[in-house]
Amino acid sequence: MDIKFAHFSLKKSHRQWLLAAVVALLGVILWQTAHWSRQIALENLQQQNQHQLRLFVANLQGQLEKYEFLPELLSTNSLLLNFLQYPNDVNSINALNRYLETINKVANASDTYLMNAEGWTIAASNWLSERPFIGRNFSYRPYFQQAMEGKLGRYFALGSTSNRRGYYFAYPVRDKEKIQGAVVMKIELLGFEESWRSLKEEFAVTDPDGVIFISTNDTWRYKSLYPLDDTVIARIHDSQRYWKAEIGTLAITPKDRISEQAQVVNLGDPRHSDHLMLVQEMPEAGWRVHTFASLDAVNSQVLKSLLFATILYIAVVLLVLYLYQRIRRIKERERFELRAKRVLERRVGERTADLTAANTRLLQEIEEHRRTDETLRQTQDELIQAAKMAALGQMSSGINHELNQPLAAIRSYADNARALLTRDRQEEASWNLQQIAELTERMAKISSQLKVFSRKTSGQIVSVSLQAVIDNALKIVGPQLKETETVLRRVLPEEEIYVMSDMVQLEQVLVNLITNAVHAVEQQAERCIQIAVSTRQGKAIIEILDNGPGIAKVNLGRIFDPFFTTKSEDRGLGLGLSISYRIVEMMHGSLTAANREQGGAVFTLQLDLASVAQLRSGQELAK
Repeated sequence: MDIKFAHFSLKKSHRQWLLAAVVALLGVILWQTAHWSRQIALENLQQQNQHQLRLFVANLQGQLEKYEFLPELLSTNSLLLNFLQYPNDVNSINALNRYLETINKVANASDTYLMNAEGWTIAASNWLSERPFIGRNFSYRPYFQQAMEGKLGRYFALGSTSNRRGYYFAYPVRDKEKIQGAVVMKIELLGFEESWRSLKEEFAVTDPDGVIFISTNDTWRYKSLYPLDDTVIARIHDSQRYWKAEIGTLAITPKDRISEQAQVVNLGDPRHSDHLMLVQEMPEAGWRVHTFASLDAVNSQVLKSLLFATILYIAVVLLVLYLYQRIRRIKERERFELRAKRVLERRVGERTADLTAANTRLLQEIEEHRRTDETLRQTQDELIQAAKMAALGQMSSGINHELNQPLAAIRSYADNARALLTRDRQEEASWNLQQIAELTERMAKISSQLKVFSRKTSGQIVSVSLQAVIDNALKIVGPQLKETETVLRRVLPEEEIYVMSDMVQLEQVLVNLITNAVHAVEQQAERCIQIAVSTRQGKAIIEILDNGPGIAKVNLGRIFDPFFTTKSEDRGLGLGLSISYRIVEMMHGSLTAANREQGGAVFTLQLDLASVAQLRSGQELAK
């Protein structure tokens, strides 16, 4: 009894230790997962916001650079220098005010004005407004002081007259080496806040003292990122940079520093307090541009990673437990499999005899099917050849006409040559003999086409030129078209089209279809046949259209049946379309018939383009 109790206590202690180890390992994994996922999410967020920050800075710099050169350009105008030298000329001041007003409108600036060496404004674009700048002294502004030092003055501030934010450019007006005054142009940057306000990130631009003067968050304006000492606040008030605006503090609390330009800060909002702050300098203007992105997405990603890690860890633990249980049952399964193996061996022995007999019968049936298929293929080839001969017989009258004409001409040229030789007119006789040679060559071409048409197929599906097949078929039916005075139009693409087919069999199909079209239009006053070729979705589409009476609706479903025909017996046995249908099927294509709305019939032949078929074949081989 004591031994059993001790064994039970040992097993219980072992399970408790194992459970503690599993929980501790889970805690370590979750902590490490949270750390890694937060770092990765912060890096991704930094990359995304870095791009937005660059766009904002580039947009801001582009706006400033657009106006930067204008004060320098205005300072070269002699009208400004003359007025600085002779400020009491009434005509000059009116002309200068109008000139500055025009420049201000053209440049789309806020204000443009001229100051003398003491800082008094003596001409301005707003000279007709209720509160013009004329007569006001802005010598306390840093941009005027910089211009009087001979440099381009740059400064952002609230207008002491308009109380509107603006960026000032000032440039000295010189008489040779002496500075007589300064020309100033003010631009407003309100559009930036509106155009970037729709983004989920917050943007802020700070001056050299860290005070925000441009921001997509209106509550941040005229607040410093960090507390300012009294001397800095006094200097800002003395320069009247922000006029009478109260300089507050945004109270940003720095947390994790990621890099020199990026760190995690707390904005004091209890719901969404942590943000990723990115900073980029604008050294020309003396500004710093900040972007603040909420870490809600980062926290969400961390939670998802923790959830995934927990599920994965639990799955691994369950898998280990499952494997442990599986190992315990392996021996039982092995014993069961051994018994099952013995039973199976006995049953296999019983079934082997049955399968052997069935296999013998199956091989016999396969051999019979092979012989039947071979006989069927031979019969089909013979039918195709017979159809060719039948087509040749039907075209014999046209071919005879094609051959009789050169024969009659040969007879006439031969008689002429004999008569000319008796008269010793050798040159003319030689010309007649040359004509005889050309006529015999023409007859040889006609007979060669018949020989090509009557040859047997190789049975191989290869890439062939569709235009070449059409040309060969038209050479065969050409005499028939000529005899029946049938007009044939060809609508073919300019580029060569290659299809997968047997060239001889495809010629046979086209000859059959064109011949049927010739028969269909023979009762028409104007006989017309059209061959149109196009490509669509990896297929070559060949359409043979005629202007005949069309196909009766009751016959559309039977037109490809063997021995079905609406022609007289001397026109064929009704095998042409049936054989053509089977040939196209063997070439993995399709052949259909329909009636046209404008009258007549259309036979549509579809074949695989060579490039598509070869690609499909390559994929099947790869599998």
